[in-house]
Amino acid sequence: MAEKPFHIVLVEPEIPPNTGSIARLCGATDTVLDLVRPLGFSTDDKHLKRAGLDYWPYVDIRFWENLDAFLAAQDERRLRFFTTKVDRLYYEAQFRPGDYLIFGKETKGLPEEILALYRDRCYTVPMSNNHIRSLNLAMSAGIVLYEGLRQIRIKHP
Repeated sequence: MAEKPFHIVLVEPEIPPNTGSIARLCGATDTVLDLVRPLGFSTDDKHLKRAGLDYWPYVDIRFWENLDAFLAAQDERRLRFFTTKVDRLYYEAQFRPGDYLIFGKETKGLPEEILALYRDRCYTVPMSNNHIRSLNLAMSAGIVLYEGLRQIRIKHP
């Protein structure tokens, strides 16, 4: 089986429609969706399935018991973390096929200790209006994923 272009990793996602929209994005781009527990919802949740609906069976979803288990199983060189708490822009990342694009929970983002440990691999999606706390998780994931796809020059019909 060929390597998937990317993995989108959601660490402790809380809002079912966000995860459903990201699942649909992953299905459309042949990207793996890694969900790190605890989840703020059941993956059987009707809102989650409604957002992905007929695409749900075509999404490669992998579950992890916690962030430590996920990180222990990965090659650190493939990890890219996304947060509002750094100034390095997402398009400055040098993406390679198989990279893990990691996003934190909607209300708190990624844990501070993870951001400190992987500071050299943290990026942000910039915003011009400082009155807005952050972009929607699904929107941020889409922006970053398509930049990665652009960099590795995968074309989708």
